Amino acid sequence: MARSMKRTKSSRQTQILAELDSSPSLRVAELARRLDVSTETIRRDLDELTTQGLLNRTYGGAVRPLSSEPSVTERHRLFVDERQRIARAALKVIGDGNVLMIGSGATTVHVARRIAVEMKNITVITHSFGVATVLAFNPTIKVLMLPGDYHASEGATVGVHTVSFLGNFYADYAITGASGLAADGPSEALLECGAVYTAMVARSAKCVVVADHSKFDAIFPSRYAPWRDVDALVTDAAPPEKLTAALRQSGVELVAAN
Repeated sequence: MARSMKRTKSSRQTQILAELDSSPSLRVAELARRLDVSTETIRRDLDELTTQGLLNRTYGGAVRPLSSEPSVTERHRLFVDERQRIARAALKVIGDGNVLMIGSGATTVHVARRIAVEMKNITVITHSFGVATVLAFNPTIKVLMLPGDYHASEGATVGVHTVSFLGNFYADYAITGASGLAADGPSEALLECGAVYTAMVARSAKCVVVADHSKFDAIFPSRYAPWRDVDALVTDAAPPEKLTAALRQSGVELVAAN
């Protein structure tokens, strides 16, 4: 059945859940267009699915249930063009850094790939095996891999040993991704990774968050930093009004990835 054809409520809600399998965040207007129904109908569907515990409503849309996010391998297939643009824009912000801390995630791997191409004679401290792997292509970059328990779905080390080890270092920049971006700060689906990001932010002179538009208005369990501790957000689209206001109030530089 073509997406433009009308569906019964059951098939429509099944399609909404299927859309969440390929995108962690959905907008009401986009769903209404795809399913050829009114925005009021979509809102009723989202409310019913939320009551059933199958998704979480957000302002203007819906996200996966709290704590639920695709594995990093799945995320690598999403928003590739947007993340490449974000990576290029991020390099303009962090290009003067000598020591970087980089968190796990699909977007941070794209940033690391650009770092490997454009930067040299720097040190990178990371818990992400994906980040370490792409940096290995540049022999002038020293990579310090953090110890800890291996989290298979994230491809990263986490835990008390990871956080403790970070306490021995300082960096010019912490570069972190996010599962969600809300008015009170960036959040992470995995509590263990959120703890690592918090430690990275605390041990760095500046923090740069890199995240695509699908993270807008999404909230996950671990808010790893308030916006006042973040120096820049690099993203591919203009954030919603409430998020933009929070960034402005906290003095966060909004860097557009064109």
